[in-house]
Amino acid sequence: MGSLRYGIIGGGFVTIFHLRALRQVRGVEVAGLYAVPAAEQAAARVRDYGLGEGKIYDSIAELAKNADVVAIFAPNYLRVEMTEQIVEAVKAGAELKGVICEKPLARNMSEGRRMLELIKSVNVPTSYFENQVHMRPVHAAREQLELVFQSMGPPVLTRSAEEHSGPHSGWFWDPVQQGGGVLSDMGCHCLAVGWYTLTAPDKPVQFLEPVAVSADIALIKWGLPRWRQQLLDRYGIDYSKTPAEDFATGTVTYRNPETGQLVKSQFSNSWMYEKQGLRIFLDGMGPGYAFELNTLRSSLEVFVGDVAAATVADAEAALEKSTATRGLLVVQPNEPDLLGYTDEHRDAIAAFNAGRSALLDWNYGLQIVKLTMAAYMSAELGRVVDLTDAQTLRELDTYVPLIQQGRGREVLHVPG
Repeated sequence: MGSLRYGIIGGGFVTIFHLRALRQVRGVEVAGLYAVPAAEQAAARVRDYGLGEGKIYDSIAELAKNADVVAIFAPNYLRVEMTEQIVEAVKAGAELKGVICEKPLARNMSEGRRMLELIKSVNVPTSYFENQVHMRPVHAAREQLELVFQSMGPPVLTRSAEEHSGPHSGWFWDPVQQGGGVLSDMGCHCLAVGWYTLTAPDKPVQFLEPVAVSADIALIKWGLPRWRQQLLDRYGIDYSKTPAEDFATGTVTYRNPETGQLVKSQFSNSWMYEKQGLRIFLDGMGPGYAFELNTLRSSLEVFVGDVAAATVADAEAALEKSTATRGLLVVQPNEPDLLGYTDEHRDAIAAFNAGRSALLDWNYGLQIVKLTMAAYMSAELGRVVDLTDAQTLRELDTYVPLIQQGRGREVLHVPG
């Protein structure tokens, strides 16, 4: 069997991160990229990494005709339109084995349902990329505790957090283009990994039934005048007019359909974490056991004093969203592998070669969108959202958070 040919739509930060992961994955090559603004930069990486020629196509239709898999790594607000073009290419004869979409699947349920309907119309397998579910420490914990799960039951509480000092690109800060703030950007990670790690390893990923969501959101650091001005100067985003949340926290309650037991998953996210760089934290507890993961713990640390600080290379090569180039620094020697990027590609490649969707497909991605929307609704209404209520589910299907509408001032405190 020959290598699976990827056609990539994207050229920014997450595309480069995926290319770093693909260097470590067998059975794949990058056949080309769609001509987004940063495609030349990504194409150069493709060549440098030995992944392909880095050819750039002027249309998604041409890209799809020359690929086995199309990967959507482009901004959230473009994904419905891009899915429409992929589907049109398939109808015109492109023989795709699969389509990948980076998290989140969509900004809201309406968009997500449209994407799912489109891809189902051409019967192409899908993969929803949520890297934290594929993190090796997550799977190692589940493997080590397998016998404990069998005797004591799976975890009853998980707590997850993903935090850093803020996104790289202007569209991420724009609540209309991105779909919100940190809850939309990073809350989807925690919602997924919390659900996954509560679930017994021998059960499907959607086995536990979400029954309630409560959440709180706030604009804390980036609402202050000094930091608002920085966003305005750097990205042209004005949080005095159209703010987004930089902090989110909440709890999802799940029901085991076999036993009726209720279990909980807490999440916390922020764009104001200033310690070293990106931190992913996860812990879980069950009767008589526990596990914990923290990506700021590494077997490698380096110290750089003031006199040597000017010689430091790009700090982000050592740790995503790094905030410092001196002092005691955490270095993750293989961050794409640690964070699950390599294994989500391996999972997708194996699935597509077998003619099926990946462990996490677009239907699963849509359920994560639903949980995210329920969290925004809970924060807006100031109450628990009941996911067993039929009327609430109908409202979520068409719900667009006020922050996503550009009306964040109605729900967030913006200091004068």
